[in-house]
Amino acid sequence: MNRDYLSKLQDYYADWKNIPSYAKLCEVFGIASKSWVKAILTRLADADFIERAPDGRWIPTRQFFARPLAESSVQAGMPVSVTATQGDFFIIDEMLIDAPSRTTLIRVKGDSMIDAGIQDGDVAVVEKRLAANIGDIVVAIVDDDFTLKTLDRENGAFILRPANPAYPVIRPQGTLEIFGVLIGLVRKYKK
Repeated sequence: MNRDYLSKLQDYYADWKNIPSYAKLCEVFGIASKSWVKAILTRLADADFIERAPDGRWIPTRQFFARPLAESSVQAGMPVSVTATQGDFFIIDEMLIDAPSRTTLIRVKGDSMIDAGIQDGDVAVVEKRLAANIGDIVVAIVDDDFTLKTLDRENGAFILRPANPAYPVIRPQGTLEIFGVLIGLVRKYKK
């Protein structure tokens, strides 16, 4: 199967959130034959990238959203030789999320957790839980306000520590409720 057709379809889907008509796919794929488009879609379905919905429309499968994972890691220190550029495929959802029904994404606002590598504009992947361990980065409700901090204990009481010395430790005056625990972080770098 030509991965080029899959890539073009994935790019179209990223922009428009649908798999278009055969006529539009002729344009997307750069071919003139609708029967050729049908053959391409059949091959993509056989490879489990797309499937038919009950109403007959083509829809993406989970495999459609899998992204290539390089066989070799990238060195963040001194450069090393490249042994391979492409290995397995994986789905980002499967890497980050264990319990979809309990997981929510929350945009981070502010820089109080900057020294923990969490920046303004990042998207926190949070698993909703009522309890957390000391040292967990949590989304907590403190005196009716949400905050993202590290859970800690001081003099027998729970506190929330920022990861930026410009911010004070939060010592709740009223209630402290755990909304969830940070299990991942998503950041898109600007072009």
